[in-house]
Amino acid sequence: MFLKRFKEKSNLKYFNNVLNDIERHVPPGKIESLGILLNYSEFNRYDQLRAVMKSIGIKDNKVRFIAFIEDEKDRPNSWDDFFSPNDFGWKGKIKNVQLEDFIDTPFDALICYYKSISLELDFVTALSKAGLKIGISNHDPRLFDLIIDLEPRYLNVFQKEIDKYLKVLNKI
Repeated sequence: MFLKRFKEKSNLKYFNNVLNDIERHVPPGKIESLGILLNYSEFNRYDQLRAVMKSIGIKDNKVRFIAFIEDEKDRPNSWDDFFSPNDFGWKGKIKNVQLEDFIDTPFDALICYYKSISLELDFVTALSKAGLKIGISNHDPRLFDLIIDLEPRYLNVFQKEIDKYLKVLNKI
């Protein structure tokens, strides 16, 4: 318990340093590759979200999902990749190869489809090499370039809004 609190403090300090060092710029051009970061306990309708991405013109093979789960025992078999709090060490050290690969992939855009406040989810968002970061939570606006503030269950509203904003930004 005592060490866990120190580890959280260490990771929070590292997270704030990462956010302070980020120099954001959105690259020009259309979105062709897309990463989607989810909190599995909030939203787990993977196929519906994939259909939304297909409707705005993103090809299925260019969309990659990763989901955060609180407990390894709750891990379902149907998702692409997962990570949990156990995949983070001291000072933000990542111990999951799939998570490292997701973070290092230079997606044209990253959609962070979670509303909850979670250091692990925010940490992955901050470290991601994605060009445009889109979120549905405004708890820390330093994380995102575009925020569509809504609950995850309103996927149809998200579809209309993302379509509208990406057309205005000339990204689709």
